[in-house]
Amino acid sequence: MVKIRLARGGAKKKPFYSIVATDSRKRRDSGYIERIGYFNPVARGQEVRLTLEEDRLAYWISEGAQISDRVKQLVKEFKDPSIREKRVAAHEVAAAAVAAKLAAEAKAKADEAAKIVAEAEAEKAKAEAEAKAAEAATAAETELAPAEAASEEAAAE
Repeated sequence: MVKIRLARGGAKKKPFYSIVATDSRKRRDSGYIERIGYFNPVARGQEVRLTLEEDRLAYWISEGAQISDRVKQLVKEFKDPSIREKRVAAHEVAAAAVAAKLAAEAKAKADEAAKIVAEAEAEKAKAEAEAKAAEAATAAETELAPAEAASEEAAAE
């Protein structure tokens, strides 16, 4: 049985696929009957992402060739390029939502950290105020002690 499917080529981490008509019993990248087009998923700038010979595709389908699921998607995209644009736009919206969520979480963490720092500073200021009050009380007691002793001596005489 003839299948229309992708055959991988290209370098490691830089895939390039040929859309081929091949015997279903052959390995993915082995010899094929005919190359119908190609798909470059990492196309940048002016590079062509997808090319397909529709007349040859129609011929192989008329001969009874089965099309793989991914090639069906690519054929649909080739016939209506707005499909990819819609998918890319949806992906960008999702990415923006994730970025907004991460930003909100980071802001919440920063607010929590600021709150903790403010509480720590307030406790530190409170402790310093208590220490000054205790120091002032101690100083007042030391000043009163000689005056009390003098008054006690005067009363004793």
